Amino acid sequence: MKNLFFLVLLLLPLFAFNQKTEKPKIVVGIVVDQMCYEYLYRYQDRFGENGFKKIMQNGTNCRTTLYNYVPTFTGPGHASIYTGTTPANHGIVGNEWYDRIAGRVLNCVFDSTAKSVGTTSSGGMCSPKNLKTYTITDQLKMTYPNAKVISVSIKDRSAILPGGHLSDGSYWFDYSTGKFITSSFYTSHLPQWVKDFNSVENAEKYMKETWNTMYDLSSYTASGPDNSPYEHVLSGKTTPTFPYDLAQMNATSLAAGKNNFSLFTVTPFANTYLTNFAMNAITSEKLGTDAQTDMLCISYSTPDIAGHSFGMQSVELEDMYLRLDLELAKLICSLEKQFGKDGFVLFLTADHAVVPVPQYLVDKQLPGGYMFVKQPLEALKKACLDKYGASLVLCEENQNIYLDLKKIEELNLSTAQVADFVAKQIRAWEGVKAVYTPSDLATTAKDQWQDMVIKGVHPRESGDVVFILEPGYLIKEVDDPAAHKGTSHGSAFNYDTHVPLLWYGASIPSQEVFRTVEITDIAATLSHILFLQRSGAMTGLPILEILGKNR
Repeated sequence: MKNLFFLVLLLLPLFAFNQKTEKPKIVVGIVVDQMCYEYLYRYQDRFGENGFKKIMQNGTNCRTTLYNYVPTFTGPGHASIYTGTTPANHGIVGNEWYDRIAGRVLNCVFDSTAKSVGTTSSGGMCSPKNLKTYTITDQLKMTYPNAKVISVSIKDRSAILPGGHLSDGSYWFDYSTGKFITSSFYTSHLPQWVKDFNSVENAEKYMKETWNTMYDLSSYTASGPDNSPYEHVLSGKTTPTFPYDLAQMNATSLAAGKNNFSLFTVTPFANTYLTNFAMNAITSEKLGTDAQTDMLCISYSTPDIAGHSFGMQSVELEDMYLRLDLELAKLICSLEKQFGKDGFVLFLTADHAVVPVPQYLVDKQLPGGYMFVKQPLEALKKACLDKYGASLVLCEENQNIYLDLKKIEELNLSTAQVADFVAKQIRAWEGVKAVYTPSDLATTAKDQWQDMVIKGVHPRESGDVVFILEPGYLIKEVDDPAAHKGTSHGSAFNYDTHVPLLWYGASIPSQEVFRTVEITDIAATLSHILFLQRSGAMTGLPILEILGKNR
């Protein structure tokens, strides 16, 4: 007995080591574009048992997950989730920014050297070249070259940034053909399985469908009225109301010889289309079938596209999430059937949330409103012209003012003094909360808002003067009726920064975590689940509650 006891003691460390080195067969990262934390609870009573509820009840729910920088947009959000750091390090400071060399605003994933693959349109002229550090997916590929990484989305940036530089396949939607495409950065031709999928299931198929509510319209009590003054009216409609008959709405475009596929991307059909493509990718790419962990990145763009048009109080958004719940249930069921619950890890989060429609806030006598920037921007240029003999302001983008640095140098002016003058003018604009000059961004932050701005700028891509608005405000170009409908995001406030974060699968405990978790902590946690080196400029910290004792 004594010998047996000592034998067990000798074997225990080996057994523990084997437990620690077990890795999931596949990690599935899901990003829901423009998902507020509150949607988990506002719609919870109507969710089924196998989608959101299943993850919330049987996995880990990080209930205070926050973005720790500004601006909160799709490009920066996806880059931050997968790099584990902020725009100050990864360089994706917006969905687009003013490129001083090109002299125009460019998409954050635009690449003039890349060619479209799968289409004759320019929709594939993209790559992750502007991403200045590695993603967790890059780290996985560098450490284990046999690992596979596939990334899919409707939006180009939402497929490209999660997949990183070494993706085995990043695919997104082409608005000219209604099919999935990619870029020559990754490959010279579409894989046969993508071609086969495009030939059978594409947006053209769904353009014959009608989007109606899943349940009786009167039962959508978590929303406002269907016919709301705060919603945009889609092309081919006269009111922002159900049903949405895509064939009828598309008739004018079709008569002109083309499909208006933007109508497709605003409907839940696009979520179904993406889920089916992702599930096809798992099978066709044989993900999770060998000893090395693979990664699949899925980003649902349609909730954002619909959210911009209809706002967070709309019946359309409620129905969107009830249907997305079914897509998650379908995906989880497939994962469990193929790999077993202990064979995969899934996380679900959002790239940002959203502000309620500001006109709704105004009408309810809540703080909020609009800044119509065209007129004050013209006044700013004139003020510079009067003082310096030149306007010196190139443009405003993402609440960044880009100064004409070349002209400032030619006039032998001080950039710091010009920036201070510009900042003084902007502080007088209605709705402005704070303005930051280069000297402000190069110093220790005085408060949370300045710290978030500092983390969100990068010298080359960002402007020279950055301003933020008061809570509930949105920036618009001009004041017209359309400007008061729909909504957006991008601020440092909780309605934009507080997002869901759910974990489910292998060794993920059933629990709720209430302490603050930052969005950059996701990749840091994955680095331990996958036993990887912390990647590149990662600044996030692992979520210890996820890792548990067995990690």
